[in-house]
Formats: sequence, C-alpha cells, structure tokens
Amino acid sequence: MLNELATTIHENAKAHGFYDDEKVNIPEKLMLIVSELGEAMEAYRNGKMNPNIKAFEFMRTQPLYTFDQAFRDFVKDYMEDELADVIICLLGLCGYMKIDIEKHIELKMKYNESRPYKHGKIR
Repeated sequence: MLNELATTIHENAKAHGFYDDEKVNIPEKLMLIVSELGEAMEAYRNGKMNPNIKAFEFMRTQPLYTFDQAFRDFVKDYMEDELADVIICLLGLCGYMKIDIEKHIELKMKYNESRPYKHGKIR
C-alpha cells in the first residue's frame, strides 16, 4: 500500500515539476521534510489542530464554493495538513528513489520489537 502510494505521489509531483531534472538534490528534499515538520510544530503551537472537516465537507458541496476554497478555509495550515505534507514529501522521495518503504518499515518494526524498554535509555 505505501509503495503504491509512494509511486502515485511521486508521479503527481513529477507532473507538477518537482522532479523535472535528472539530478534531484536529495539533501534538499530531506530538508523539505524537516521544514514541513517545523510547520506542523508551528500549527500545534498556534492551536491549529483538528480542522472542522464537517464544515469542509458541507462547504465543498455548495454551488459557489470550490473544493480549493473550502480546503483553504477549513483544512490548510492545520497540524494535520502539515503532517500530511510530511508524509507526501517523504513518500514522494521514496517513489523517486524506488525505496521499498513497506519492507523497510517491516524490518525496522521487527528490530524495534527486540529492543529493550525505551531502547535501554534511563529517561
């Protein structure tokens, strides 16, 4: 599921010019993910959590209210929106690099199961 989503996200990003050239700056892509996490933290700090999805769903069905406008008014820049950006950027990079992220998550989870409580840290 995640690998398929990574491919879809990457293809959409590519279609919108984000993977135009042959040589993609991987460190820049990684820092973009970090900056999206920073935006999520700022949304949290500013109390922009739990967007009004019911109002969004209702408004996007109204005749003169577009999906884009409803999204901007009720979802954009909330913590959840920024976390979605983190995952989209991360999976887009996985799609570009052809990383089998499902396998790596599975392996990491198995490894983490074998680790001691709090990974052996006192605090």
